[in-house]
Amino acid sequence: MGNCCRSPAAVAREDVKSSFSDHHAKRAAAGDSSAAGGTGGKKKPPPITVLTGVPKENIEDRYLVDRELGRGEFGVTYLCIDRETRELLACKSISKRKLRTAVDVEDVRREVAIMRHLPRSPSIVSLREACEDDNAVHLVMELCEGGELFDRIVARGHYTERAAAAVARTIVEVVQLCHKHGVIHRDLKPENFLFANKKENSPLKAIDFGLSIFFKPGERFSEIVGSPYYMAPEVLKRNYGPEIDIWSAGVILYILLCGVPPFWAESEQGVAQAILRGLIDFKREPWPSISESAKSLVRQMLEPDPKLRLTAKQVLEHPWLQNAKKAPNVPLGDVVKSRLKQFSMMNRFKRKALRVIADFLSNEEVEDIKDMFKKMDSDNDGIVSIEELKAGFQNSGSQLAESEVQMFIEAVDNNGKGTLDYGEFVAVSLHLKRMANDEHLRKAFSYFDKDGNGYIEPEELRNALMEDGADDCTDVANDIFQEVDTDKDGRISYDEFVAMMKTGTDWRKASRHYSRGRFNSLSLKLMKDGSLNIGNEQLS
Repeated sequence: MGNCCRSPAAVAREDVKSSFSDHHAKRAAAGDSSAAGGTGGKKKPPPITVLTGVPKENIEDRYLVDRELGRGEFGVTYLCIDRETRELLACKSISKRKLRTAVDVEDVRREVAIMRHLPRSPSIVSLREACEDDNAVHLVMELCEGGELFDRIVARGHYTERAAAAVARTIVEVVQLCHKHGVIHRDLKPENFLFANKKENSPLKAIDFGLSIFFKPGERFSEIVGSPYYMAPEVLKRNYGPEIDIWSAGVILYILLCGVPPFWAESEQGVAQAILRGLIDFKREPWPSISESAKSLVRQMLEPDPKLRLTAKQVLEHPWLQNAKKAPNVPLGDVVKSRLKQFSMMNRFKRKALRVIADFLSNEEVEDIKDMFKKMDSDNDGIVSIEELKAGFQNSGSQLAESEVQMFIEAVDNNGKGTLDYGEFVAVSLHLKRMANDEHLRKAFSYFDKDGNGYIEPEELRNALMEDGADDCTDVANDIFQEVDTDKDGRISYDEFVAMMKTGTDWRKASRHYSRGRFNSLSLKLMKDGSLNIGNEQLS
C-alpha cells in the first residue's frame, strides 16, 4: 500500500526534512509558480488582490509545502509544515487564475471572513492564517487526517443509533454556533465534515464554508445555492433564512440512519420535486427497527414549514439527542453500511472525473469564450441581451444543441435582469465545454484507463480512488462496477463511463456558477408547472 493511503502525519514524520525538500525541489524544477515564483518570461496583467489588509508573501517562506491532499473547483489542498514550530497543517491554495468572475472573488473573501469571524470550536476546523501571492490565496488550517464521515462509519465493525446520534449532535452544534454568530452555512453535507484523527474518539469537524453567508435576524435570501439532496424546499422557493441548515442536518441524519437520501431521483428536477413533495419513507429497512424517538426528530427537522421546523437549540434538547448515550446500541445492519459505502464512493468516482475534466480546459478555450461574448455584445455595453444571444448563435452557425442554447436563454430569463454579463456567460460556457466536449470526457476516461486498453479495469479504478487517501478500495470499486458496468463484462467501457457522467451526473461538484444558474432555471420551471405549490404530506 502506497503513501497515498496512509495517514499524512505518518508519512511526513518518517522523514519530514527530506520529504519536504525533495517535493519542493520537484515543484520548483517543474516550474510550479508558487514554488519557483516565475512567470516563464511572458508578460502578464497585474494580479488581482483578493484579500484586503493582508500583505503579499511567499507561502513557502513560512511553510514547507508537501504533497497534495485533495482538490476542489478552485484550489488544491496540500500537506504543509510550519518551519518554526514543525507543526503539520493543511494549506488550501486557491488559484487566482480560476477566479474568473467577481462572484468567485467575493466567495473567497467571504469564506475567509466567516472562518475568521467564527470562534474557535472543537467542531470547526481552525484557520491559522490567510495570505496571498501573485498566483493564489492560501488558507493555512489545522490538519484533519481522520477521513470523511461516511468512510469512518463504513470502516467500523458495527454501526448503531447511538453512533448516529453522536454525529448528529456535532453537526447541529456547528449549526447552533454558526447561527449564534450570524452565519448561515448553506451547504451542509457529509463531505464537508472530516475527523481530526484516526482515534476512535476523534472530534468531527466542519471544514468548508465556501457558500456560507452572514445574516441579520429576519433577513431573507433568494440566491439558490447548496447541494440538491440536502436543499430545503424554501431555497427552491427563493425565500429562506437560517432554518435551511436544520433541514440539511435532518437529511444527513436520515442518511446516517438508513444509508440513502430521503429525497432521491435521477434528475435535478426529480430531486427538487421530491423535496417539495416532502414525502418521507419510514417503511423501508431498517426503519421498522429504529426507535420512534429518532423518527420523531427526523420528522421535526424535515418539517416543510420553516416556521414550524425545530431550531438548533430545540434539536439539541430533543430527547433522542439528550439521551444519546442511551440510544439503542444495536447494530443497524450491513444494509445501511453497504448503502453508505456505495453512496460515498460513487460520488467520489464522479467527483474525481469532474476534477480531471475541469483541469483540461485550456486558456485558449477560455479566450474563445471571451471572443464569442464580444461578438454577441453588439452594442458593446458589457452585457448580452436575449436578442443578442439568439442572433449571435444564429450568425455564428453554432454547433450547440438546442437544449444547450436553451440553457443560456434560461440563465438570461432567471437572473432577474433579462441579460447575461461576461461572468455569467463564461459560467454556463465553461460547464458546457467540460461536460459536452467528447475530447474532455475521453481525456478523463484515459486518466483512469492507465494501460490504454480502452477499458477501466477494477484495479485501475481502485488505484484512482486510493490516490485521494482512502484505505483499501477493493470492495467499493466492486460496488461501483456493479452500478456502472452495465454489460457485466468486468470492466467499464468508454460508453459506460459517459453514461455515468451524463445520467444523474453529480453536478453537486460542478462549478458554483453553473449550479446557481441551473437551479435558478429549475426554480422557474417548477414555478411554471405548479410544483412549488405541491402539498406537504408524509408517509407514516
